[in-house]
Amino acid sequence: MPSSRTILAIGIGAGDPDHVTVQAVRALNRADVFFVLDKGPAAADLVALRRTICERYIDDPSYRVVEVPDPPRELSGPSYAGDVGLWHEKRVAIYETLLLNQLAEGEVGAFLVWGDPALYDSTLRILDAVTDLGAVRVSVEVIPGISSIQALAAAHRIPLHGVGRPVHITTGRRLAADGWPPGIDDLVVMLDGACTFTQIDPDGVTIFWGAYLGTPDEILIAGPLAAVSAEIEARRAEARARKGWMFDTYLLRRES
Repeated sequence: MPSSRTILAIGIGAGDPDHVTVQAVRALNRADVFFVLDKGPAAADLVALRRTICERYIDDPSYRVVEVPDPPRELSGPSYAGDVGLWHEKRVAIYETLLLNQLAEGEVGAFLVWGDPALYDSTLRILDAVTDLGAVRVSVEVIPGISSIQALAAAHRIPLHGVGRPVHITTGRRLAADGWPPGIDDLVVMLDGACTFTQIDPDGVTIFWGAYLGTPDEILIAGPLAAVSAEIEARRAEARARKGWMFDTYLLRRES
């Protein structure tokens, strides 16, 4: 029978080390090994924040950090789902190797997940796939974190939806393909590398946009979509070129 390992998927918030919850601090102090997927020099900030969190909150410095290169995502194929599936398969192989070779039976491993593990993150799906392969049994515990959506609303000091109204969360890709969902006044958009808000009819629409939320590089812009769309597009392009990566989220609000 394959040996069993405990894995903690710890949400660490949207970028501010102060986003780390008391529950997450307790989980950090249980872990023997932290697994970090390195996305290369352009995204070194993402690794550095994880190290900062460990150094700030962990009492016993005997923990280990294991870094491995994250396989690149190739999204040029005919199917986005197929491309992501191939990327996930590569990650599954890496995770399985890490758990078998870098985590002894009885030890606790951890992945520090940007934002919240349940929202637009692949960690939990990949750990499930590793378990399905059967070479290693994994007991997964999930510690929720502050998502970029929560950080966005707090930074702009707004509620995400009207009284008794729904809020819809989607991606830039789905917004471009499907348009604005009917019956929705408040639309949160994530993972939008194409500035899809520029394709939306701006009449009566307000945008609340934020990038690098919770970090010293945080950028916030809000206003009528027609008035601020070009500014957001320009600021986003400049910041991405300067830093080498971009995390941004926005809320589109239509007057009902």
